[in-house]
Amino acid sequence: MEKALVERLEAAVARLEAAVASGASLSAAPRDLGDGLDAAAAASDPAIVAYDEFVAGAVGRLTAAAEKIGGKVLDATKVLAEAFAVSKDRLVQAKQLQQLRCTEGRRPDYFNHIKSVADSLTALAWVGFLGKDCGMSFPTAHVEESWQMAEFYNNKVLVEYRNKDADHVEWAKALKELYMPGLRDFVKKHYPLGPSWGPVGGAPVSQPKATAPAPKAPGAKAPPPPALPSAPLFTTEKSPKSAQPKEGMSAVFQEISSGKAVTTGLRKVTDDMKTKNRSDRSGVVSSSTAAPAAAPEKTSRAGSFSFKSGPPKLELQMGRKWVVENQVGKKNLAIDDCDARQSVYVYGCKDSVLQVNGKVNNITVDKCTKVGIVFKHVVAAFEVVNCNGVEVQCQGTAPTISIDNTSGCQLYLSNDSLGASITSAKSSEINVMVPSGATDGDWVEHALPQQYIHSFKDGQFITSPVSHSGA
Repeated sequence: MEKALVERLEAAVARLEAAVASGASLSAAPRDLGDGLDAAAAASDPAIVAYDEFVAGAVGRLTAAAEKIGGKVLDATKVLAEAFAVSKDRLVQAKQLQQLRCTEGRRPDYFNHIKSVADSLTALAWVGFLGKDCGMSFPTAHVEESWQMAEFYNNKVLVEYRNKDADHVEWAKALKELYMPGLRDFVKKHYPLGPSWGPVGGAPVSQPKATAPAPKAPGAKAPPPPALPSAPLFTTEKSPKSAQPKEGMSAVFQEISSGKAVTTGLRKVTDDMKTKNRSDRSGVVSSSTAAPAAAPEKTSRAGSFSFKSGPPKLELQMGRKWVVENQVGKKNLAIDDCDARQSVYVYGCKDSVLQVNGKVNNITVDKCTKVGIVFKHVVAAFEVVNCNGVEVQCQGTAPTISIDNTSGCQLYLSNDSLGASITSAKSSEINVMVPSGATDGDWVEHALPQQYIHSFKDGQFITSPVSHSGA
C-alpha cells in the first residue's frame, strides 16, 4: 500500500512537470491516479473544490508576481506551486482509500537515532552567517540552539538503551559531545563572528587539490644542496664565539679572576665628598627641599593601581561584548553598531573620549585615567571602578549608576536620567551636574558627600553625611 501511494505521488509530480513544460492547465481534466480509480468523484468534494479555489487565488497571485521578477524567484515559486498541487493529489487519494494505520512496524528502525542526526545537521548552517542582520543567531548561539532541537531524540536513545546496550549509549554521548562542547567551542574560539572572508573585491580562494606536483620544466635546475660545514659538529677546540668579550656580570667576574689591577680606573674620594663633611646632610630641612619631599605623599588612591598595558583594542567579542582597552590620547572613539543585548567594557584607557551611540545592556569603566564617556541609554547599569579623573555624560536613561574606588568623577545627567540611583563606595570628589531648568542651558553642580557620621540611637546605628556650616 505504501509503495503504491509513493508511486502515485511520483506520477503526480511527473504530470505536473510535464504540464509546466508544455504550459497546459493544471486543472484541465480529472486525472486517473492509478489502479483504474477515477478521481472525478473525489475531486468534486466541497473541501477539494475549496482547496482549488484557495490555490487558484493565493498561489496564482504569488506566481503572477514571480513572473514579473523572473530568475531564481520564479523557479522557487514554481517549486512551491508544485508542492501545493501534490498536496491536492494526496487529498484526492485520501477520499478513495481507507485510512492508513500507523502500526508499530511502520516506524523505521533506530528512528530516534536518525532524528537526532537529522535535527543536529542544522548546526552546520553557522558557516552561512553574514552578520546580525542576516536572519540567524551568531554562530555560537546557532550551534547551541540547533543542538537543543536534536537533544530531545538523543535523550530518548539514552533512556531506551540505558540498561540494554552500552554501544547505543556511547553513540548518543559521542553525538552530544560532537556539538556540545565540540563544535560550539571550536566556533567560539576561531569563528565567533562567522567565517573569515577575503579582502573586498578579491577573487574566491580555491581549495588546493590533492594532486601530484606538476613536472618541472626541462631547463629548470634544482637548487644546489646546502654546503657541508667546514668544521666537525663536535670538537674540543674553543669556538670563535667564546673568544668574543663577555658582557654583563660575566665580564665583571672574568676581570676579577684575571688578577689585573681592577681598581686602577676608580676615582679617589676626596674629603668634601665624604658624608660627614657634606653640607646637604646637616639634618636641617631647607625651604627649597621641603616642597619636593612633600609631593609624593599626595597620591590618589585609584591611581596607585598598577596594571600591564597591552595593545589597544576596540572590538566586539562573541557578538555580546564591546571591549575598549589601552586607548591613549584617542578623542574620537565611538561605538555605533550596538544593541540592548550587548555590553561595553572599557579598561586601561588614558586621556581618551568614548561615545556609545545606541542602547546597550551595561557599561563598565575600569582602571581608566582622565577618560570621558558619553552614552545614550543603558538597560541595567553604568559602573565606574578603580578610576581617576573620569567624566561621564548620560544623554538618555540609566536606572543605576555605580561609582566604586574612584578618585574624581564628574557626572552629567540629562532630564530623562534624573531618576537614576547613584551608588558610591570608597570614592571621593564626586560631582553631579544636572540641568538648571532654565532656557540658558546651564548646569547646576551637586557634590556628593564622602564623609559620614554614624550615631548609635535606639539600638541601631544611624548614618548621616557630614555637613559644614559656614561662619
